[in-house]
Amino acid sequence: MITIDNLSKVYENKKVLGIEHLEFQKGQTIGLVGNNGAGKTTLFSLTLDLIEPTTGNVSIDNEKVNVSEGWKNKVGAFIDESFLIGYLTPEEYFYFLGELRGLTKAQVDEFVKNFTDFFNGEILNAKKYIRDLSKGNMKKVGIVGALIGTPPIIILDEPFANLDPSTQIKLKNLVREWSQKSESTFLISSHDLAHTTEVCDRIVVINKGTLVKDIQTSPETLRDLEAFFADQVFTQ
Repeated sequence: MITIDNLSKVYENKKVLGIEHLEFQKGQTIGLVGNNGAGKTTLFSLTLDLIEPTTGNVSIDNEKVNVSEGWKNKVGAFIDESFLIGYLTPEEYFYFLGELRGLTKAQVDEFVKNFTDFFNGEILNAKKYIRDLSKGNMKKVGIVGALIGTPPIIILDEPFANLDPSTQIKLKNLVREWSQKSESTFLISSHDLAHTTEVCDRIVVINKGTLVKDIQTSPETLRDLEAFFADQVFTQ
């Protein structure tokens, strides 16, 4: 479904990402992990055609993302607050996304009812603009916005950050249930190894812009990742 070939990004003669080949298949939940500056967000930005690659390409269903736009209705994403529209209320933002994805307001309202528990009574009917919400509640709006229309590919950058422990648990349950019911492909980056290994059936590790591990999640995965990153502390 997503194919990466000979992909690189160079800024001022510094190579921040270089991946020869990588594929993500339909229905997988993939965790992308790495230290700060590893290239995770750069990879997501290239996948979403937010920046131009120096070499290579990312393809979605055989469409190169920097050449065609046909792939865009197949992807829902939340990378950071720049994806939000601060002067809208959450409801208005959801209606805006729904319209882009061919949904009526009534369909959006019905869809959003599924997230009442996730919102914890703090998002809908609060009569607040998105810009006036807390960081955690902005994150909730962005995550649910990425799910509107049930896109086959969902990209979330650091979705657990800024969420309280209860909401982190709700988010893990949401991802598990959503991936099982919809067969959507999730790409999730996170610094939280425990959360990532709990919800993802595949882990891709990027270190200094390079792919260093691509493994199926097992009971030993968290321990192995902790050992890997502990070793990075002593080798840097």
